[in-house]
Parts: sequence; C-alpha cells; structure tokens
Amino acid sequence: MITVHHLETSRSQRILWLLEELGVPYELRRYQRDPGTRLAPPELKRVHPLGKSPVITDADSVVAESGAIIEYLVERYGHQAPSELSHLEPLRGTQEHRECRFWMHYAEGSLMNWLVMKLVFDTIPRQPMPFFVRPIARALCKRVQQRLVAPNVQTALAFMEAHLAEHRWFAGEHLSMADFQMSFAVEAALVRSENENAWPHLIAYRQRMHERAAYQRALSKGGPVIMQS
Repeated sequence: MITVHHLETSRSQRILWLLEELGVPYELRRYQRDPGTRLAPPELKRVHPLGKSPVITDADSVVAESGAIIEYLVERYGHQAPSELSHLEPLRGTQEHRECRFWMHYAEGSLMNWLVMKLVFDTIPRQPMPFFVRPIARALCKRVQQRLVAPNVQTALAFMEAHLAEHRWFAGEHLSMADFQMSFAVEAALVRSENENAWPHLIAYRQRMHERAAYQRALSKGGPVIMQS
C-alpha cells in the first residue's frame, strides 16, 4: 500500500488530492512542523535523505518531489482512474500535452521560488531580534519586496490569470497532472496576493478545485493547505 508522508500545510496536499481522485488506497502518516522554525521534523529524514514533504513509499519504492510523485502515480495507477480523468496525461504531441508539461515545470521551477521569497521577507521582520536591528531588517525586507519580489509575483499572477481566462484547467478543458502540481501554487499565490479580488479567473479556478469531492476529502484528511503568513 502507498504511504503518504504528509507534513502539515505543505505541498503534499497535492498528492492527497490526486490519490483521492484516482481512488487508490493509501495510508496517511502525519508530521508536524517545528513550532519555532516551522520546518519539517527530523523524522522525515528517515524516509528520504532530504527530509522534505511530499514523499511517498510504495512497496520498495521511495519517491520524493511533487512532480515526480504525480508522474509516478499517473503512470502506475492512471489506467484505473474514472473515465473523466482520462486526460491526466494528455496525448503526447498535442498542445494539451505541451501545456501540461510547461505548467508541471513552472509551478516549482519559477512560481514557488517567488512565493517562498515573499513569505520569507514577510516573516523576517517579525522574528525575535535586538530592538536596534529591527528597523534595519524591516527596511531591508521592504526594499527587497518592492524592487524584486512583488513585481515578479504580480507578473506571475497576471500570467496565470490571462491563461485561465481562456482555459478551464491549466492544460485545457480537462483536468490533468498540471492541475495537481499547480494547485498548491495557486492557493499560495492568492493568499499572498495584495488584492485577491484582482484575479477573478484564478479565484474561479480555485473554486472549481474546491468543489471537487476528491479535493474536499483530501482537505478533510490532510488539514489546511496554506500556512498564513
């Protein structure tokens, strides 16, 4: 049986959603973040040397990294998915397949880098530090946010908004692997947006995800998706 090593408020929510859609039985093993650092606990290093989540075990296989796990599950179990999920991996050589591949890479290769940076620079000024350092830290973080992070986050939001204005799902009209990979990124991007209501097509996309019974089951089992900054 598959075991999902699930860290609270983490990317592994993607994997729970996919497994619920596929109808594949799995065991959920929960891990709590360190309350001080908010990092993963050392126990995860016993599963995989990187000590990160998501990671799954399936018989003798240990698979880490969201994209690799999603591809593994679709390759191994996609044939048993309901007919509405027949496009999880679009037909190779089609525009849908090219879109799927792009968004699978974009989620972690570009988008999440900026969202993580935004979270870090939002958080630093609130960390314990000598009182005389705090104004310097606050000013430095604000400068980095304004000049580097915020413009790139805005560009990413506008890019996704424009794409979803013309597509129901990220690879076209059908749910695909790309949607599971992008799901966490969309949630995080909207939470960290300065004005969530500026992105109606992203909001509508998130609502379509939330309305799926499998997504709701994954949420009830895995807990909240995003840690508020």
